Amino acid sequence: MAVSHITGSGTTPDADPEASTDRFDDGYRAAIIGTGFMGQVHSHAIRAAGGRVVGVAASTSDSARAARRNLGAERAFTDSRHLIDSDDVDVVHVCTPNHLHGPLAIAALNAGKHVVCEKPLSTDAATAAEMADAAQGAERVGTVPFVYRFHPMAREARDRVRRGTIGRVVLAHGSYLQDWLLRPGDDNWRVDPDLGGPLRAFGDIGSHWFDMVEFVTGDRITRLCAQTSTVNPSRGGGDGRPVGTEDLVTVQFALRGGAVGTSVISQVSAGRKNRLLLEVSGTEATLCFDQEQPEFLWQGERERSALLMRDPDTLSPDARRLARVPAGHPQGYQDCFNAFVADTRDAIAGEAPDGLPTFADGLRAAHMAEAVLESARTGTWAEVSG
Repeated sequence: MAVSHITGSGTTPDADPEASTDRFDDGYRAAIIGTGFMGQVHSHAIRAAGGRVVGVAASTSDSARAARRNLGAERAFTDSRHLIDSDDVDVVHVCTPNHLHGPLAIAALNAGKHVVCEKPLSTDAATAAEMADAAQGAERVGTVPFVYRFHPMAREARDRVRRGTIGRVVLAHGSYLQDWLLRPGDDNWRVDPDLGGPLRAFGDIGSHWFDMVEFVTGDRITRLCAQTSTVNPSRGGGDGRPVGTEDLVTVQFALRGGAVGTSVISQVSAGRKNRLLLEVSGTEATLCFDQEQPEFLWQGERERSALLMRDPDTLSPDARRLARVPAGHPQGYQDCFNAFVADTRDAIAGEAPDGLPTFADGLRAAHMAEAVLESARTGTWAEVSG
């Protein structure tokens, strides 16, 4: 899929007689740059948080106009620069290919906007650091959608680790497996390192898993040893084009508190659609969370094991806060995203929601990616900065 640079000519937004003139809650006036799947997810979450999707910009003005209705946006902007400068936009959601994250987010922060930027925050740690510094310097909220944190049962796991229910953490392991790039004919802009960055599987989904292991354990990975593999050396059908990014990554790691762990990240595991699995073992018990079965948390002990259901009446306070419907009424991915944007809204209003992933967390993931790159290149252990 070809991706054009989002321009900044400063032209006026397209007049659209069909655009809504309704005014919703002016406390969260958001605009979205990018009109793909993630743009749709963000637009749903903005409205669920009581906000307005003021406008949308895309790689072309025609794409923006075509996506306006689908995203529930009030109008289409002909370019991202005018969207960023618009007086009725308070929050910019960046949902573009990865190489555009840095320039767009920094421009929005410099214009006084709050920013929600898709992960990975940037294709390199230096730019991610600039983005985090820009958010701090502008005194604006910058958040990254590590949304699996917002599954109630993931929060329940975190709370049980915090309270010492499982004892001292000694092991963390798991995987994030997909199959959408299994075949040589499967292709996407993320495969191109100029657009997606030097790490694809790790940057796209591995960043989620490693954010989760640090979030749930409350500990930091200090060093790691990684190996990468490109299963399909060319993609795109016919003669194809060479692939410069990995299809899968395996990582050994050590946590500051003394625990050790392993992870397998793959976008070529047949039959696995979006399986993020995290298991944390302590000296007293083990917890296991499976993102494809998010209504449950498994807890195993020497004498017994139990499958805990997402029931607001029995959960810890933070998990209960995120359980929006009664037990037996399933919640899922979009609910996590809705909760993430609602917490971003509250942070902009001056609150301090627990567990909200910020640009500092995005920078942390970028440091992790750099360590993976170094380790895979040298075949040795690498220290994780930050």
